Amino acid sequence: MPIQTDLDLNVSNQNHEAQSRRRLLKAGLGACAMLALSMAAPAVSANINRRPFEKKISLLNLHTGERVHSVFWANGRYVPDSLHSIYKVLRDHRTGDRVPIDLDLLDTLYILQRKLQTKQEFHVISAYRSLQTNQKLAAQSDGVAKSSLHTLGKAIDIRLPGHRLNNVHKAALGLQMGGVGYYPGSNFVHIDTGRVRFWQG
Repeated sequence: MPIQTDLDLNVSNQNHEAQSRRRLLKAGLGACAMLALSMAAPAVSANINRRPFEKKISLLNLHTGERVHSVFWANGRYVPDSLHSIYKVLRDHRTGDRVPIDLDLLDTLYILQRKLQTKQEFHVISAYRSLQTNQKLAAQSDGVAKSSLHTLGKAIDIRLPGHRLNNVHKAALGLQMGGVGYYPGSNFVHIDTGRVRFWQG
């Protein structure tokens, strides 16, 4: 799969942003409301010069050593330059291919980070996978789905240093925003934006 151009990514971002708004209103409203309430209470008594609401995320790709610390949503919209940086870090490191990562997945990671009350960067084991890479991995392991959401940029495998894996897993389950897989033997939690479900690998 050829690497998408900036124009391709921008068009995808625009379409994806509209879809993301609709999906969050439907599937993630409870989690977002919880986050809004947790932020609103202290804001009432805070001084009126508080900074505008932003969403920031920190990621480390364990395969490439690349990091991104980025505000990906501000002033009521997603930030294109930040998204491009995130897409690069979460690309298929085996082929270099990259696609727009599901914005709902980024929102889920942000909410998970808030729920765990941390600013620590997520360590990424796997994010986007090209079809070529996924087929190769599926042939080597029964634990890799042939129709994995990783191939659509809708799944990520993570751990969070300083936090027990089972606590990350419980927090992700509590969001009820998609699929959650628990892999204690490999030390990661899988999160995706498919239907709400859970399993242990």
